[in-house]
Amino acid sequence: MKKLCVIGDPVLHSKSPLIQNTMIRALGLDYEYFCVLVKKEELTDWMARALREGWAGFNATMPHKQALVPLMDHLDTDAALFQAVNTVCCRDGEFYGFNTDGGGFVRVLEQAGVPVKGSRFTVLGAGGAAKAIVLELAEQGAGQVLVCNRTAEKAEALSAVFPDRITARGFSPAELSDACKSADVLVNCTNLGMIGSPSFENLDFLQSLPGGVPVFDLIYHPEQTDLLAEAEDLGHPVTNGLPLLINQAILSLEHFSGLAIDPAAMIPLVEKALDDDKP
Repeated sequence: MKKLCVIGDPVLHSKSPLIQNTMIRALGLDYEYFCVLVKKEELTDWMARALREGWAGFNATMPHKQALVPLMDHLDTDAALFQAVNTVCCRDGEFYGFNTDGGGFVRVLEQAGVPVKGSRFTVLGAGGAAKAIVLELAEQGAGQVLVCNRTAEKAEALSAVFPDRITARGFSPAELSDACKSADVLVNCTNLGMIGSPSFENLDFLQSLPGGVPVFDLIYHPEQTDLLAEAEDLGHPVTNGLPLLINQAILSLEHFSGLAIDPAAMIPLVEKALDDDKP
């Protein structure tokens, strides 16, 4: 039995074991997936332990994604571009680092019938997940990516990577409204609206979206944020963060196992497992 896990702090609330073990059983793989609490200062000790105990690989969440980068023997293109690792394969005593954030979101767009190439995206936020998504969209040929963020420096750092495709914007109501006017797709990568976090001060900027523009929110707890509820009331197709969570997991298991996994077969199984797990 090969061992896989997710590491982080906090991490014991993670749905990754449920998602991964559901897929592992469905595919008949000889793996088992766990949660392992690894504090920030324990990361290098964990790396040695992973090799010593023969772990096949692990996923990483906060606070380890950036700290893992210099510890890898090999980095894939996305992990190097984003300077963040969320999937690690242990092979022959070496660490192979991957990042599934950007690729997972592109899969979500494909499944929703939303093209990347040539489309104009307005992205709210410039943190870790936003960085991966923004850079992936630009790399995949998006026509324009407007990054709206309270901290100008973070948005400007992203625009410097692909200055012909990424533009930094502010987060005032007027700037959000203006950024929505030209959007083909709106993506919320902030924690605004998440349970336990603040909400948007107001959602008037949604009035500026052209009719029928799809709205994505990376938050999946709650299942429908105020942003998605308001957007849906205005007639926009909406998608929460659950499809991204599942597609990231599928990509990770592909790296771990070396298999090509059919998302159309896996997604309904995982959704049912998550639904059955609700209190």
